[in-house]
Amino acid sequence: MHKVPFHGLSPDDRRRALERAQAQGNCSARLLEKDIWVVAVLNALFEASFAEHLTFKGGTSLSKVWRVISRFSEDVDITYDIRALAPDLVSSAGNSLLQPTRSQGTRWTNNIRTLLSQWVRETACPTLAEGLTSAGFDAQVHPCEERLYIRYNTLFEEDGYVPSAVMIDFGARSTGEPRSPRPVVCDAAACLPDLAFPQAHPTAMLAERTFWEKATAIHVFCCQQRRRGERLARHWHDLARLDEAGVATHALADHELALDVARHKAVFFVENDAHGQRINYKAAVSGELQLVPTGAAHTLLARDYTSMLESGMLRDGNESFDALMQQCARIQDRANAARR
Repeated sequence: MHKVPFHGLSPDDRRRALERAQAQGNCSARLLEKDIWVVAVLNALFEASFAEHLTFKGGTSLSKVWRVISRFSEDVDITYDIRALAPDLVSSAGNSLLQPTRSQGTRWTNNIRTLLSQWVRETACPTLAEGLTSAGFDAQVHPCEERLYIRYNTLFEEDGYVPSAVMIDFGARSTGEPRSPRPVVCDAAACLPDLAFPQAHPTAMLAERTFWEKATAIHVFCCQQRRRGERLARHWHDLARLDEAGVATHALADHELALDVARHKAVFFVENDAHGQRINYKAAVSGELQLVPTGAAHTLLARDYTSMLESGMLRDGNESFDALMQQCARIQDRANAARR
């Protein structure tokens, strides 16, 4: 059966179609609209000539690829294989590519930021803009250092928490492995079977590594007792859903994977705790993981979680903040008990 392309409809017809989809599901029309843009962006990226060097990672990959979280995830995290971006820089590293010394890591980071910003500006930006235009998506693509912002004209009233823009956050301090090619479809497609929506086939980081990426990032937040907690509550929500999906169990059993993440972060993401002491990632994944913040950080995180609930980004009910923290505490205890 011939399907009408969604972006071939008039703006009014597109808006009405998404409102029908909203009535059938548990996601707002505005979020369904942004989801279409996310998939269109992924399609343009992974149809590009440099696609073989890209890995889709982060919360949006957990939602769109692995289907283990049910919250709406709006940003796109991409790793550009360091071996492709900076072959001269890493050519002498050999098998130690993922385990450089801290001094090497600092030098690599400075060089990579320069190279990546240039690549984003001169290659990724025009390529993505051309790909979106060819697919019928009218947007403004702007580079900003290692990020691209794709701004579009929304069919609905602006929302301060969910902007009318897709952000692509590029990184290039790893290979992106382990990873696997996976299909991605738009959430609205199931509710509107007569319409054709964009699809994508990205290569995605395995969910088990994403678990440890998020768990160690949360550990840093807890150790630093940060005064900033905006738009971070999603990581705790994701960790809880990864646990319910069984991914956390597999990740906790793979200590080599945890150590690999710890070694990588110890080189490229050096952080100090609230007392000025260097955060020990190896210790974090070896029995000293902290996933529940205290004091002011706990208060700020609770406030951010409330903002996320009010935005409608959670599709699986309004789990209380206390219940979420209790589940994360159980994950923390299991992780630490396994290593002790």
